[in-house]
Amino acid sequence: MSKILVTGGAGYVGSKLTLDLAEKNHEVIIYDTCYFGKDHITENENIKLVEGDIRDKKKFEEAVNGCDMVIHLACISNDPSFDLNEELSKSINFDCFEDLVTISKKNGVKKFVYASSSSVYGFSDDPNVTEEHPLVPLTLYNKFKGMCEPVLKKHLDEKFRGVIIRPATVCGYAPHCRLDLSVNILTNHAVNNKKIIVLGGGEQKRPNLHVNDMSRVYLMLEENDFKEINGETFNVSFENKKIIELAKIVASNVKSFFNYDNVEIEVKTETVDNRSYHVNSDKIKRVLNFEPNYNIDDAVKSLCEAFKDGKLPNSLTDPKYINVTTLKNLDAV
Repeated sequence: MSKILVTGGAGYVGSKLTLDLAEKNHEVIIYDTCYFGKDHITENENIKLVEGDIRDKKKFEEAVNGCDMVIHLACISNDPSFDLNEELSKSINFDCFEDLVTISKKNGVKKFVYASSSSVYGFSDDPNVTEEHPLVPLTLYNKFKGMCEPVLKKHLDEKFRGVIIRPATVCGYAPHCRLDLSVNILTNHAVNNKKIIVLGGGEQKRPNLHVNDMSRVYLMLEENDFKEINGETFNVSFENKKIIELAKIVASNVKSFFNYDNVEIEVKTETVDNRSYHVNSDKIKRVLNFEPNYNIDDAVKSLCEAFKDGKLPNSLTDPKYINVTTLKNLDAV
C-alpha cells in the first residue's frame, strides 16, 4: 500500500478522497490549513491530519518525507474567493507551487498529481474543448491554475512522474460539502426555498462531475505507475449542460424526493460569470479507460438525502458551506 499526502485533504473533494484512499488501506496524510473546519475528519491508523500551510516549506517537507505520492488539491478556490485578496491568493495558488514540487521530488515522492481546472479554457464556442485547446483564462484564478501546469512538467523525469487533471465543476454530497457550486447551489435553494434563480439567462454551458467520480479518478491514478502518462493532461467532465438544464434537473429531482407541489425556476439576465464551455473527456476514457459511474441526478439525490438526514444544517446561513464567506471571516484575508 502507498503513503499518500493530499494537500487540501480537508476540503470538498479531499474529504471524500481521503476516506476512499483509507478504505483501500493506504496511509493518508491530510495536509490542510483547515480554514473550512475539521470536525468531519476522524484520524485513525490510516488517516493522519497535519494542520499546515502549503507555503510553510519546512512543515510541508516534514509531512511529505517518506510519501510515495502527492495529490495537490489545496488552493484558494473559485473566482470570488481569489479576488478577496489577490496577493494572498497568488501566494497560495501559484507562488509556492514550485516549492511543493521540488520538495516532493527531493524527498523521494514518485508521483505528483496536480488538480488544475477546466475553467482554464475560459469562454469557447468550440463544441468539444479538448486538452489541446488554448487556455484563455477570464480571471486570475483561472490564469494561475493554468500557469502551474508547465511548472510541474519541467521537473518531471523517470523517477518523479506527474499528471495534470482539469476537473469539471464538482457536485454531490461529501463529508465537507460546498454549497457554492452550480448544482449544489441550485439544490440548496430548491430544497429550502422551493425556488431556483438562474442568472445570465441560463444558456451558459458548464461541465459537471460527481464528487464520487472525481475521487475515483485519483484512486485510479494511485494504481497507475505513470510510465505511459508521465506529463499528460486529462480533462475530467462527462456532463456538459446549460445552467437552465441543470436547474430543470434539480427542480425535478427535489420535487420528486420531497414530494413538493412545485419548485419554481426564475430566469434573470444579469450575471457576473460569463464562462461557457463544453469540455471533451474522450482522452481519459481512451487512455485510462475511465468512465463515470454517477450523473447529475445522482448528485442531486445525494444532496437531498443529506438534507433529509440533517447532515447539512443551516445551509442557507452557515458560512462554512460558502468558500468566499468563510474566507472573509479569516484574519488571513
